[in-house]
Amino acid sequence: MGKVLLAAPRGYCAGVDRAVETVERALELYGAPIYVRKEIVHNRHVVDRLAAKGVVFVSQLDQVPAGARVVFSAHGVSPAVRDQARALDLQVIDATCPLVTKVHREVGKFAGRGYSIILIGHQGHEEVEGTAGEAPEAIQVIDSPVDVDLVRVPDPDKVAWISQTTLSVDETMATVARLRERFTALTDPPSDDICYATQNRQGAVKQIAQRCDVMIVVGSANSSNSVRLVEVALRHGAKTAHRVDSALEIDPAWLAGAATVGLTSGASVPEVLVDQVLERLAGLGFAEREEVAAASDALAFALPRDLRKDMESAGRPIPQLPHRA
Repeated sequence: MGKVLLAAPRGYCAGVDRAVETVERALELYGAPIYVRKEIVHNRHVVDRLAAKGVVFVSQLDQVPAGARVVFSAHGVSPAVRDQARALDLQVIDATCPLVTKVHREVGKFAGRGYSIILIGHQGHEEVEGTAGEAPEAIQVIDSPVDVDLVRVPDPDKVAWISQTTLSVDETMATVARLRERFTALTDPPSDDICYATQNRQGAVKQIAQRCDVMIVVGSANSSNSVRLVEVALRHGAKTAHRVDSALEIDPAWLAGAATVGLTSGASVPEVLVDQVLERLAGLGFAEREEVAAASDALAFALPRDLRKDMESAGRPIPQLPHRA
C-alpha cells in the first residue's frame, strides 16, 4: 500500500473565500442573474457551480445590461474598468482581494513620487492588467530575470519593484536580485506583495517534495498559484508532478512504482476536490495518509462593505468567514 503526504495549508485562501462568498450572498440577496466580470476565481469547478445557480460570467462590461449588478473578481480591475462601470450605470460589488488592493495602493504611492515601477508578473493575467492599469505610464511588466535587460527608465535612481501576488517566491526573488544588479538604488515595496497564502502553500510543498515520488496539485490551468506549485515541487525534489482539475484526470500510470504521493491544492480550490482526489488515490492503493503542516492560514476578510450594508438592511445574518465549499 502506498502513502499520501497531504500538504497543509492548501486550498482556499481568505481572498478566495471572500470572493466566492460575495457572489453566493449576492445571489441570495438580490436573486439571479448576478453578473461577474471574468472568472470570480480561477477554478473551473467553482465557476461552473456558480453558473448553475444563475451567475453570468462576462469578459467585458459592455456585455452587462445597463443598470445591472456586477461583481469584480478577486483579481482586481484597473481604474479604466471602474470608470466604464460608472458610465454604464452598473451596480458594482467589488470582490477584489484586499491583498491585491494593497498592491494597487503601492502603485499609486510610487507613481505619485515619480518612480518608474517594475511589475514582476505574467503579462495578460487579470491581476497584472488591473495593477498595471493603476499607472500605465509608469509601469513596465517583466516576467523573469531575462527580461531585466529590456527595462528602460528615465532615472535609474528612481526605480521601484512590485509583484503579482501569486508568483513563485524563489523566482521572484531571483528577478529582484537581477534588477538590483542593474539598478543599485532599487526601492522595495513596503511589504511582501506575494500573498501569505501563496507563500504558505509553496512552503508546504517544499517541505514534502523530497519525500514524494509523485506530486499532484489540484487546480485549474489558468490558476497562476496552482501552476507555480507544480514548478516548486519539481524544483525541490519531487520526481514527477502533475496538475489536475479533478480526480478524473489522474492517470494510474503516473503512480506505477510509486510509494509516496504528495497532494496539495491551489488557493482557489475548494476542499471537496481534494477529498475526491484522496478517494481516487485510495482506490489506486494509496489509502494511508499523513498531513504535513508547514504554516497556519489564520486570516479572514470581511465581505464588501456595500453588500454587508444591504444584508443588514434586509435582516440577513453576516457570515463568519472563511467557509469551505
